Amino acid sequence: MKLPRWPRRVFAQLLLSQTVVTVGVTAVTAGLFLAPVSNELDHDAMQRALSIAQATATDEAIARAAEARDSATVQRNAEQIRLATGASFVVVTDLAGIRLSHTDPGRIGHRVSTDPEPALSGRSVTAIQDGTLGRTARGKVPLRTADGRIVGEVSVGISDDSIRRRLLKMLTGILLCAGAGLAAGTVATLALARRLKRRTHNIALADIAALLVEREAMLHGIREGMVALDEHGRVRIANDEAVRLLGLPEDSTGRPITEVLPPGRLADVLTGRITGTDLPAVRDDRVLVVNRMATAGHGAVVTLRDRTELESLVRELDTTRSLTEALRAQDHEHANRMHTLLGLLELGRHEQAVAFISEQSGSHAVVAGRIAEQVRDPHVAALLAGKTAVAAERGVRLLLAPAAHLPDAVVDARALVTVLGNLIDNSVDAVEGGGRVEVSLAAAGSTLLLQVADSGPGVPEELREQVFEEGWTSKDAPAHRPRGLGLAMVRRLVERTGGRIVLDAGPLGGARFTVELPEALLTTQLVEA
Repeated sequence: MKLPRWPRRVFAQLLLSQTVVTVGVTAVTAGLFLAPVSNELDHDAMQRALSIAQATATDEAIARAAEARDSATVQRNAEQIRLATGASFVVVTDLAGIRLSHTDPGRIGHRVSTDPEPALSGRSVTAIQDGTLGRTARGKVPLRTADGRIVGEVSVGISDDSIRRRLLKMLTGILLCAGAGLAAGTVATLALARRLKRRTHNIALADIAALLVEREAMLHGIREGMVALDEHGRVRIANDEAVRLLGLPEDSTGRPITEVLPPGRLADVLTGRITGTDLPAVRDDRVLVVNRMATAGHGAVVTLRDRTELESLVRELDTTRSLTEALRAQDHEHANRMHTLLGLLELGRHEQAVAFISEQSGSHAVVAGRIAEQVRDPHVAALLAGKTAVAAERGVRLLLAPAAHLPDAVVDARALVTVLGNLIDNSVDAVEGGGRVEVSLAAAGSTLLLQVADSGPGVPEELREQVFEEGWTSKDAPAHRPRGLGLAMVRRLVERTGGRIVLDAGPLGGARFTVELPEALLTTQLVEA
């Protein structure tokens, strides 16, 4: 015989298990209720029998007749009491336990079937006993004369059948209540199962477990950050990459995202206060691209992509493109110089040709030599040399202040190049087509002070803090990368090292960025060592 299979669907499993539980609970509850009810009915019957026996024992006529062994009088009076009370029997005995009354007259004159001694000794007794009339609830009391002498016993019985009839009447009501409760429980179980069916899309329980395992593997295996938020903005799930990119604490799950992230553009994007697709944001020195999608129940899923390396590559591409354009222009200029030189040679003006070559070759060498003399760090010197050539091609004069000096003692050259390069790019953009940018560098112990000033239109005072916000820009963004991240990243880098950056009006008439970087330089003793 093939046994029935346990259902695989969550809906069917829940419905079946809940129905079994409901039926079991209802049956146990009914049984637990019936047990004390049955005992209570037995107790009630025994007390009723005892009350009838006590009332019978107070009849002096019965006591005198029992003392005189007048069974006819005792039988007549006892039967009247039995019929009036509805008892199963009212038996009166003498001191020897011989019946003087009974519902069956043929049993009169015989000894009772149960022990009469407790009642004859003066005690009242209640019990459930089996006798000549079957199982009954009995009450036995001593029969006394007016002067208090015991002359017999009175035994009254209530049939067990009458108790069972009362129990059956009560059982009907109990079963009706249990049935109503069972029906209500079944309906509630069915409604809950249907709701669960919709929520689980009627997927098998084994499939749900597999999906959970696959989800965990996928979440922690992908190289994109993912954060799930509930309707109150609390973190439900954050995979390993999201924890790394956002710097979330270990106990971030269950906490509001605004509590585990500092205020700013990134928190605004994650909470939905700023909307859009592929929104750029900065977290420490990382550039992130954020997308937020609302889910059912007013929650949201946020994906994060690390664009830091790509942003660096894009900036390098921009620099390379600018250098390529500068080289193309220099090639064109070089061709013009060669034509000029050829003309001088053909005209026989050899001295003028020599002077022309010396002048042209020396101008670039002088600029590079001056930068190398003032800036001893090779990375920063190379940056300034490259930016000078690019700026010149764009019609901008990039100058190093005469008093500028930077020793070869930079602790983090990469961070310094990022800060200085971004500030120069912003200043060159502000004066593109004709203008001047001046860079100043100064060392004070281990602290580095740098300034980048331009001759552009400047920044209104009310916008000088806003320019450092992520995503803010006054220029059109190119197709290959967003704008509004450079100054935000610069400020994060500066503040992370304990420094500060200030934007004000400069001596050239435009904007001036002043940066103070403590502990950016090695001390003299460390350099000498």
